[in-house]
Parts: sequence; C-alpha cells; structure tokens
Amino acid sequence: MSSGAERKLGERIARELYRDPDYIDDAVLVEYVQGIWQPLLAAARARGELTAELDERFAWQVLLGKDRSINAFALPGGWMGVHLGLISVTTSRDELASVLAHELSHVTQRHISRLMSQEKRQAPLVIAAMILGALAASKSTDAANAVMAGSQALAMQNQLNFSRDMEREADRVGYGVMTQAGFEPQGFVTMFDKLQQAARLNDNGNFPYLRTHPMTTERIADMQSRQQLAARPPLAGPGMEHALMAARSRVMTNPGVDALRAQLRDADTLIAGLAGARQAAALYAAALASARLRDNAAAARYLERLTPLVAADPKAARLANLLAAEIALAVGEPARTVQLIDPASQGRPEVLFLSQAWIRLGRPSDASQRLQTWVALQPRDATAWQMLGTAYSAQGQTLRAVRADAESQVAHLDYPAAMDRFKAAQELMRKGGTAGDHIEASIIDTRARQVASLLREQALER
Repeated sequence: MSSGAERKLGERIARELYRDPDYIDDAVLVEYVQGIWQPLLAAARARGELTAELDERFAWQVLLGKDRSINAFALPGGWMGVHLGLISVTTSRDELASVLAHELSHVTQRHISRLMSQEKRQAPLVIAAMILGALAASKSTDAANAVMAGSQALAMQNQLNFSRDMEREADRVGYGVMTQAGFEPQGFVTMFDKLQQAARLNDNGNFPYLRTHPMTTERIADMQSRQQLAARPPLAGPGMEHALMAARSRVMTNPGVDALRAQLRDADTLIAGLAGARQAAALYAAALASARLRDNAAAARYLERLTPLVAADPKAARLANLLAAEIALAVGEPARTVQLIDPASQGRPEVLFLSQAWIRLGRPSDASQRLQTWVALQPRDATAWQMLGTAYSAQGQTLRAVRADAESQVAHLDYPAAMDRFKAAQELMRKGGTAGDHIEASIIDTRARQVASLLREQALER
C-alpha cells in the first residue's frame, strides 16, 4: 500500500472522527499532549525511523476524544487518537509518552500498511468502515455493528489487531524513540504494569487497549530488562504538571452533575492526606468542576488554595493561571482574563483565551491581529480560524469572516462544507462585497481551486 493511498485512507477516517461528538479541541490538553508528541516525532526523525517521505506525506496529528475508556490508537496516514480516559489514569508524562511512542512506531514501521496489504482486494471504503467500527466498539457494540455494515467487514475486524511480532517491534522501536526524546524508560514499565493489572481485574469493555495490545509476560519482561540495562534512578513520583492535566481529563470525561460534585467531595475530604502533586490535582479538578456547576464562589476558593501549592513549579503555576483565566471567561468576566494573561505569550491557550476575551470586550481588531499571525503559522488550527471569523464579523469584514469559516472546514477535512463557504465568498465578491479587499478576493479564488481539486480526488477514490 503506497504512502499516498494510506494518507488518503487515514483522512477518510479522521474526517469522521472530527464529526464524532466525543472529539474535543481543548486548548490546554492539546498543547500538553503536543509537548510530548513533538519530541517523539523529532526523536523518530533523528533515529531514522521516520523517513523523509513519510514525514512529508503523513499528517502526524493527534486527535483527542473525551471518552473515558483507556484507549489510544494509530490510524493510517499518521493520525493518532487518544482518549482522555487514558490520560486520566497515567501518573506521569513518561507513561503517556510510552503509549504515544508505541503507537507512533506502528505507523513508522508501516504495520498498518502491511495489515491493509493483506486485504488489498477490499475496497478502501470497507476498510475505513471497519476501522471506524472497531473504534466505535469501545462505546457501543450496536454502534460498531452499524458502522461496520456487512458481514465481510465484521469478519475482518479481528485482523485489525496487530500481530505479536508487530507489537514487540513497536515496543522495541517505541522504547528507543521515547528514551532518545528525553523521557524516562521506567514509564514503559509502569504503564505495562498498570495495563496488566487492569487486564486481570477490570477488562469489562472500558479497556479496548488491552484487547488490541495484549500484555504478554514476554513483552513486560523485555521492557523491564531494557529499563535495568538503562541503569537510571527510579522515578521521583508524579510531576505537578501531569497531575493537573490528568485531573483536567477526569473532569472532562465525567461531565455529569454527580461526577462533578464527587470532585468537590474529594477535594474537601481527602486533600489533607495527599502529597503535593495529588493535592494540587484535587484542587484543580475541584475548581474546574465548580465552574462547570456554575458555583463561581467555590471555584474562586479552590483556585485561591491551589495558587500557593503550585507557585514553585513554573509549568504548574502557568496551568493554574490559565484555569483562572478560563473560569473568568466562563463566568462573564473577560476583563479579568485580560488581566491574567500576558499579551506577549505565544502559547496556544493564551492566544485563544485572550482573543476570546478581546472579542467579548468589543476589541475584535486586537483579536483578529493576534489570530492572523497565529493561523499563518498554524493553518490547521480550526478553532483559531473559527474565532478569527467571529472577530472579522464583529468588525463588519464579512468576506474575511466567510473565508475564515471555510478554512476551519478545510482544517477538519470537510471539503464539501469548505467549498460551500468559498462559493459564498465568491458570490459576495460578484455582488460587490469586496470593498477594495482585492488581495483577500485573490486568496479566496486560489483556495477555492485547491479545494475543488481535493474534491475531485475524493470523487475518483469512490
């Protein structure tokens, strides 16, 4: 299977994942996962595992889902999926890095392509439906059967699981990538131990990772021996930054009122006996849960208790400050958000939170200037494009707003919707709505032709 065909197949599946209600673009969590993912990619390049061809052709993007199941998966074309349930049970960034490195290695070693080649007589659409059905199985068997329509696709589902040899190869290559990226090798071992325990005690449908990645004694022993050969000191314990991100994941995967109230009880009753990182995580979760429950006073109290705990850790202190800015936006205090965020900051959460606050304060020009710079560097950021469209609309720049909306659809691979918006922009131009914005009109025409070409490619694939 060629790399180009694999990329197109991956895009078909990713397009459906973007539409899934569980898909989430949380600025804080996405940035944190990217902080792990990008060093792994750099290490794979340095080791020669990620070739120049695959680096250029594949997407190498991670999509987050707010599903509480413990799952992560590699898709054709360099797309990765991570459920927040997985992040919530990891106790260190090294454990999360071990899973991402393992999945990355499945792609760089072309395991997916090799499996697909065994079924090359199958139509790509059937294969895409099969993969989507396997992912849906973690939520509902009925949903999986509906997606994987046809007995042929159902019969192929079991062939999706990587062979034991491929799993061992992904372990070996992933271990090397992870350690070269600067992560501690113990993360592989502790993650294996955690999954092994889950397999023994609680494989009740919430652990799809256990079924597609069987934890054999041989694989665990191999990782333990590699760790011993590395001769590194034991892990110091959960880091403050990761503890806060795991807490955020727990709140987002359990948005029900009872679950949110349980976060408050944990902070009030268990906090005295918790260590520093766990105590901070409990307060962070309680503050976020209080905001979701619209209890602004409680959120402020928990934030006040959290701030001194994280003061000595710059990364954790930043996360606490971002939470305060986020809560201020949620409770209708955008001026407070502006006070909390340094306008010179280049972090994605700061850019999005600050731009949102400026728009609400009647300063859309400030937001559009900041977001224009951001999307020029990050053209795949659909959320930033959507926010830029809102800022343009507030300034009465309708043509630019429509184009920004189109670009957000392109970023989510929804080319028909993008083409619809580009045509709307062209119609606006024909009616004299350019108002001297000839450069923007030229950009719209060029992008419309590019998207039309992508649509023709999709039609040929069918």
